[in-house]
Amino acid sequence: MPRVWDVPVRDSTRVRDARVAAEDAAALAGLDERRTAAAALVATELATNLLKHAEGGQVLIDIVAPPVLREGRDESRVVQIAAIDHGPGIPDVPAALRDGFSTTRSLGAGLGTCLRLADDFGLHSTPGRGTVAVARVGTTPRGDGPPAGPAVRVWADGVSGSWSETPGPGTPGGAVPGWSGGVPGPEARPGPSDDGPAPVAAVRAGGVNIPYAGAECSGDAWAWVRAGERVTLMLADGLGHGPEAARASSAAVVALHRWAHLSPAEVLRQLHGALKGTRGAAVAVAQLDLRAGRLRFAGIGNVGARLRTDGTWRHLLSRPGIVGVHRPGTLREEEADWADDRLLILHTDGLPSRWTPPSGAGLPAADPAVTAAVTIRDASSPARPVRDDTAVAVLTPTPPERP
Repeated sequence: MPRVWDVPVRDSTRVRDARVAAEDAAALAGLDERRTAAAALVATELATNLLKHAEGGQVLIDIVAPPVLREGRDESRVVQIAAIDHGPGIPDVPAALRDGFSTTRSLGAGLGTCLRLADDFGLHSTPGRGTVAVARVGTTPRGDGPPAGPAVRVWADGVSGSWSETPGPGTPGGAVPGWSGGVPGPEARPGPSDDGPAPVAAVRAGGVNIPYAGAECSGDAWAWVRAGERVTLMLADGLGHGPEAARASSAAVVALHRWAHLSPAEVLRQLHGALKGTRGAAVAVAQLDLRAGRLRFAGIGNVGARLRTDGTWRHLLSRPGIVGVHRPGTLREEEADWADDRLLILHTDGLPSRWTPPSGAGLPAADPAVTAAVTIRDASSPARPVRDDTAVAVLTPTPPERP
């Protein structure tokens, strides 16, 4: 079942709780002693920063799929550590990422430490609204050679008004290292086609999952899989919340890996059988054909989907029903072209009905888990927390290489 560690950080005693949660997640993910220590230190630094700079916040620790999937390779699960606050924001993000930088007379090792130890690291900050930081730690550091440090996805909307990619410590010549499987170089990128959408070089996915009222298990779950040139992102919301809701959404995740080669509508038909005997779930399935450059979507139940196209958002509609309990007789798939500016957000009904999608010039290039966390942060507040299990999953293009 989707185990999520939700640690509210309001005083110094919760910093230890964040560290212990990271160690527990690392054990479940199969990290060795060295990588477990890295995850624990990242969680400690992010929790400490919440107290120092934002008067508290929330640390979410989860075991997730990597943000990039490679064909024909079984990817290891990674520990994802997200810190979310509604604080004053960071006025100078590049400076804050440097080791030794401090505004509180400390050693200034916080974000610099996270950058150095994490496999990849993403950050969003808006003055007056707050900051989101997401770090992932896998079974082994990135690459097999000397550590070069991860690429940092800095989406400083409201600070610089743009997205930038900052090389990690030790990167020679300021070059940006590969991250999460790397980005194909220009010679590997397919050119445009006169017959329709261009093939897609690569995409990324990420998500954030918050269990209701700090429960150990979330009734929501997201997953993504790859079968040949088909990449499928699924979000499931088990009916209600608690362990039985988690059992339903977990069954959907397990079944998705068996049916990843099918279309979204066919996946939902197979999931309907797999979820019988559970409470059932609302499920949304989005599938991108990388060769054709086409996105297909189908959903059943109260799981929302919005697609950003040419700077505007459109709703993708699901059919009424509950997968595993009541499936509609016909399932309609929506289709759309995929391009470098596209972005897809799937969300469960823990978000308020009139939430506003994130915006900004750096949105398509931001880490997808950061986008998911910003979506949840901006739809809630310390006085108005999420009202149910809440999960957001995001599919984005892979940004081009830096010139």
